[in-house]
Amino acid sequence: SDRAFAGSDTWATSYTLAMAIRKLGEFGVIICGKQASDGDTGQVGPGIATHLDLPQITYARRVEELDDKHIVAQRLLEDGVEFVDSSLPCVLTVVKEINQPRIASLKGKMTAKKAVIEKWTAQDLGAEADKTGLDGSPTKVVKIFTPAPRQGGQMLKGTPDEVVRKLVEEIGGVITGAAK
Repeated sequence: SDRAFAGSDTWATSYTLAMAIRKLGEFGVIICGKQASDGDTGQVGPGIATHLDLPQITYARRVEELDDKHIVAQRLLEDGVEFVDSSLPCVLTVVKEINQPRIASLKGKMTAKKAVIEKWTAQDLGAEADKTGLDGSPTKVVKIFTPAPRQGGQMLKGTPDEVVRKLVEEIGGVITGAAK
């Protein structure tokens, strides 16, 4: 927690987290979510892997095997899954199917309330100033806006065969017009 981290893009954020992970010491698997809910980029987990020079498995939905030296994870793809075997340590970004969250017990909530959370500054992490915050961010947010609703469009009506025929005619006209 440090003002030096303010304005960080995904690159500077992943650098800062990598420095904190180094400070924590030995580890086997670093687990990250698939993406943030704000920028929706999915870049911080892979960025941590890059900064720590570690292998990574993205979009993991199940851990099939895990021991002291390797992990096998089932990775979600657009058209199915694949199994990836990686050495440890590694970074794992996970999708929501990885786990069913438990409801915290009253005792667990009370314990969490009393927990002391240690806060580290950029200096505590040994972070380089030109790699954190705005100075360490190669991307900058210039403007945030809601785009105007799309205009126009065309509804095709009829039976499925008629709609397909009309659509093919429309696409053919667009392709022919572009070729001229």
